[in-house]
Amino acid sequence: MSKHTETAGQYPVIPLRTEVQLPGHVGPLEIGREASVRAIEAATRDDNLIIIIPQKNPAVRDPGQKDLHEVGVRAEIVQVVKHSPGRFTTVMRFLERVHIDALVATEPFLVASVSKLASTTEATPDALASTTTKVRDYLVAVVTDAQAKESRDKDGKEKEPRGELTRAQVQAIVDPDKLVDAAAPYLELERDELTSLLIETDTMKRLERIIPSLERQATVLRLKADIGAELEGESSRTHRERVLRDRMRQIQEELGEQDDNAEIDDLRKKIEDSKMSDEVRAVAKKQLSRMSQMASSSPEYNIARTYVENLLEIPWNVFTDDRIDVSAARAILEAEHSGLEKVKRRILEFLAVRKLAPNKHGPILLLVGPPGVGKTSLGKSIASSLGRKYVRISLGGVRDEAEVRGHRRTYIGALPGRIISGLKKAGSMNPVFVLDEIDKLAADMRGDPAAAMLEVLDPEQNKDFVDHYVEVPVDLSKVMFICTANQLDTISQPLLDRMEVVELSGYTSVEKLAIAKNHLLPKQLGEHGIGKDQLEVTDEVLTEIIHSYTREAGVRNLEREIAAVCRGAAVKVAEGAETVGLSLKQLEELLGPPRYVSDIAERKPEVGVITGLAWTPVGGDIMFIECRIYPGKGEVKLTGQMGDVMKESAQAAMSWTRSNATRLGIDHAKIASSDVHIHLPQGGIKKDGPSAGVALTCAVVSVFTNRPIRNDVAITGEIDLRGNALPIGGLKEKILAAHRAGIKIVFIPFRNEKDILDIPDEVKSQLDIRTMKKIDDALAVALGDAPAPPEPEPAIPPPTAPSRSNVGERLPS
Repeated sequence: MSKHTETAGQYPVIPLRTEVQLPGHVGPLEIGREASVRAIEAATRDDNLIIIIPQKNPAVRDPGQKDLHEVGVRAEIVQVVKHSPGRFTTVMRFLERVHIDALVATEPFLVASVSKLASTTEATPDALASTTTKVRDYLVAVVTDAQAKESRDKDGKEKEPRGELTRAQVQAIVDPDKLVDAAAPYLELERDELTSLLIETDTMKRLERIIPSLERQATVLRLKADIGAELEGESSRTHRERVLRDRMRQIQEELGEQDDNAEIDDLRKKIEDSKMSDEVRAVAKKQLSRMSQMASSSPEYNIARTYVENLLEIPWNVFTDDRIDVSAARAILEAEHSGLEKVKRRILEFLAVRKLAPNKHGPILLLVGPPGVGKTSLGKSIASSLGRKYVRISLGGVRDEAEVRGHRRTYIGALPGRIISGLKKAGSMNPVFVLDEIDKLAADMRGDPAAAMLEVLDPEQNKDFVDHYVEVPVDLSKVMFICTANQLDTISQPLLDRMEVVELSGYTSVEKLAIAKNHLLPKQLGEHGIGKDQLEVTDEVLTEIIHSYTREAGVRNLEREIAAVCRGAAVKVAEGAETVGLSLKQLEELLGPPRYVSDIAERKPEVGVITGLAWTPVGGDIMFIECRIYPGKGEVKLTGQMGDVMKESAQAAMSWTRSNATRLGIDHAKIASSDVHIHLPQGGIKKDGPSAGVALTCAVVSVFTNRPIRNDVAITGEIDLRGNALPIGGLKEKILAAHRAGIKIVFIPFRNEKDILDIPDEVKSQLDIRTMKKIDDALAVALGDAPAPPEPEPAIPPPTAPSRSNVGERLPS
């Protein structure tokens, strides 16, 4: 039980929200509440004495007597530092514990009537003395270590100790309560523990509360001293590290902390159970050995652990079983892709060879074609037909070589490259990798990723592919790589040499109709929540969408227009309509007026205007070539963003026309006195290539002979100065573009006749494809016969002699 002395007096009070102070030391105290500031000001005007009381609930802003503990500390204000109005830092000397008898005032600040707190205990004097000695011994050890830390600066030189207590001062403390108060600042005690020490009046209980913390800290110091003593006698660095680990384990056991060896043992078991090669296993174990010598909080420890975990995530020697069924693969390709017969045949050949010779390195396919023709989905179909995992890696815009080969572990946040990450994602060493947009790789100061792909795509080298992060060989020879691209011009020749090019051309109108009916329309109906029987779309409507609202080689825009139709139908279904029928008139209401009208249908035969054919990365297209002459000095003007090669073709066309002027019925004087202007519309688009040579020549001959060119004829082919039509590339795309534009007759070079086999039958049945060896073959059809010479004007008869009956006649004199 506790008893109280007579009232010591009345003092201003400062309630503390989070801190708890005990007597026996000097320390700073931050003052911010308005009432506390006024209490400080009142105390400094009087005797500098003030009462510090901890709050029971820190959340209470304006505490009363019921919110404060019954025991506080009387303190003396040593110094006050004013930071800003209403903000102080005070340095106080905490003197003694006091009992709070009552709060005698709450405004403008708290004032308490206090009495000195006298402690008693029910313990025997011997027990109390023994416990006090034990606490004193522990505190001496702690204070001695604290002084040793402060006695040397960073250079190892002696300096004056800054500790509040010395060893001698601790040994001189006789009062057990003062011993407890002196020990508290050296221990890491929570607020509740400090509060219990403050309000406890039983001296024995106060001693017993701090013994566990003192004993724990003293034990750590003793182990530390033992480690230091043993290390001083050791010369071997390895032995010192072993001793440190042993002592650290002992300290962790004393502190009740978890041993990091459990994590290392778990990783070691995973390494033993994995299917990695002996070489890789040795590297992983070496990293574990390094980890066991590091502290778990070390950055190097985390780097090594991440590396080992990445090694374990690679599916070493894990393969999926191929189930190559050529008939099933044919069915999958036919079901998922309309048209593309040549491509599907090549894929089936590829799969058949894989089935007959599974251990041979097959070619790496490069699917080249305009956007939206199904290159990426073909790769997915191949994976499905093989029963392999499917991984798609987008290479568009990749400029950093580390994206392919990974970052070295010396960099912060280093990770494996996309190839190793793809293997981890697939979970097997023989997936189907679709390397999408390989023609969009670019190089900069961080390296050339296309050069890094040389090793990846070489069957003779990729069995020992080394990622910069993993740094061990990884076998990629079982991976089936399929690449896609829109054009070949931007792919480096060494990389292109490693792949077999399979070209995909645009779809015909018949193929687009089949794709729309069998794939795009069912897909969009499902995405818009419309049943198959709730929207009726006829072939006529789909054909109108294809011809009047899209003009592309692929079907992406076609799918967008079908989605727009489905959205319009969804509104009507949501309003209660059971079935929605779509007519051509309703189609125009949903999609607006037709965006595309046949360029040929609106034209008529004109002099100097001819239709040419062009190849672009997004498919074939038609282009108009316009030519005009006007009086001048025989100069040639070329406009429409022509490239250098096309300009040379125009010069060749002019030279051939000049050299054959007599045979063509052109007056040389007319050529010499006329300037020629050749223009290609859509001047914002760059145009280049030699394949417009024949068309340019026909346009020049047309303006000099004044013969109109048929509007339903398109011509492609390079010309030389002898008038020969030389072969060109991209014939299929150009023929499909002519078909989409409504052309009737197409002239191609004779040496391109073999490429007609790739043209779909429905296109060949609607187009008159003719071959030409000389430009005269095209001129005879495109320009027709020379116009008939104009009929001579009737001669004016000579005047007759005037008759005598004429008015104004003069008689001779």
